[in-house]
Amino acid sequence: MIKMRIDIVTAFPDMLQHFFSESILKRAQEKNLVRIEMWDLRTFASDKHKTVDDYPYGGGPGMILKPEPIFKAVDKIKKRHPKKNTKIILMTPQGGLYSQKKAKELSEAEHLIFICGHYRGVDERIIQKLVTDEISIGDYIVTGGELPTAIVIDSVVRLLPGVLGDFDSAEGDSFAKNRLDHPHYTRPAVFRKMKVPEVLLSGHHARVHAWREEKVQERTIKRRPDLLNGQ
Repeated sequence: MIKMRIDIVTAFPDMLQHFFSESILKRAQEKNLVRIEMWDLRTFASDKHKTVDDYPYGGGPGMILKPEPIFKAVDKIKKRHPKKNTKIILMTPQGGLYSQKKAKELSEAEHLIFICGHYRGVDERIIQKLVTDEISIGDYIVTGGELPTAIVIDSVVRLLPGVLGDFDSAEGDSFAKNRLDHPHYTRPAVFRKMKVPEVLLSGHHARVHAWREEKVQERTIKRRPDLLNGQ
């Protein structure tokens, strides 16, 4: 039984097709743990030119995504896949800053619908009547909501039970417990005169665990002290 359904409304579906057909996301779909479907916004346009954007009222630069195609797309998705626990997410610079805590919250939903913003933004009525969550991946601007959507979906799907071979590998990720990850090493033990710390070669699991905990604390204090303060 599929644990989560994800629908993506975008005017540029080709930007995302390849991303979802590789690596962990591909395997999660093959195992029927998640179903991801893209909806081409232009197919919901009402004119022969498949227009999904228009000039903003009041003037100003840029174009705005029209409300009609997005409302029609979401209506069709919800009618075809009625779910009790559905979140409709708009990727936007005006949204709350994304975090691992938010990823965990989204991973507990039954159904996610992503609206990929583009151009100058979306008609405000979309936000007022459809959107449950506005999310930003950082204080910078990218061309559209497609890449931020891919980032959020990747971070959410890896938290679904059964997606990763060892769930501890998700629990131990950076930010999972408001801390950064410890340093990692692999073979060879010496590379260009740089040696792997002796404790990692000792085979003493308690010492290795203590060393890793110490490095987690050091790295978090040095690089992201705000995490320790719960900010």
